Amino acid sequence: MRVNHVGEVCAQALYQGQALTARNAQAQAALERAALEEQDHLAWSAERIRELGGRPSLLNPLWYAGALAMGAAAGALGDRWNLAFLAETERQVEEHLTGHLGMLPAADRRTRAVVAAMRADEARHRQSALELGAAELPAPARLAMRLASKVMTTVAYRV
Repeated sequence: MRVNHVGEVCAQALYQGQALTARNAQAQAALERAALEEQDHLAWSAERIRELGGRPSLLNPLWYAGALAMGAAAGALGDRWNLAFLAETERQVEEHLTGHLGMLPAADRRTRAVVAAMRADEARHRQSALELGAAELPAPARLAMRLASKVMTTVAYRV
C-alpha cells in the first residue's frame, strides 16, 4: 500500500502541475477533477497503510515536488501532449493496480476494494483524456515513464 500511496502523491502532483500549464479550459477542468479524485485515493491508501500497521514513504515531499515539476513540463508542451501524458500515466497505473490485485490475498477484501475503486477511477481519467483529444505518446516517452515508475516503486517500497 505504501507504493500505491506514493503513486497517489505523484498523481495528485502531476495533475496539479498539468492543470497549472493547461491552455484549454476543458483540459484544465479534467486535470483538476482528476487531481481532486487522487486526493480521495491518497486518503484511502493512507488509511489502509495505518490499518495494516505500515507507514508512508519518507520521501513523499520529494516525490510530490518531482511530479509537480513533471506535470508542469508536460502541460507546457501543449494540451494534446498534456492529455497524452495523463492518458499514458493512467494506463500504466491501471496496469500496476491490476498486478497488485493479482498479488493480494483473496481474503484481504478491504485492500482489494480500495485498489479496485482506485483502478476504476484511473480508467475513467484515461478515457476522459482520450475523449478530450490526447495524442499518442511516442514509444521512447512511454518507456521513460515506465522506467521512472519502476525506480519510484522500488525506492518507495523500501523508504
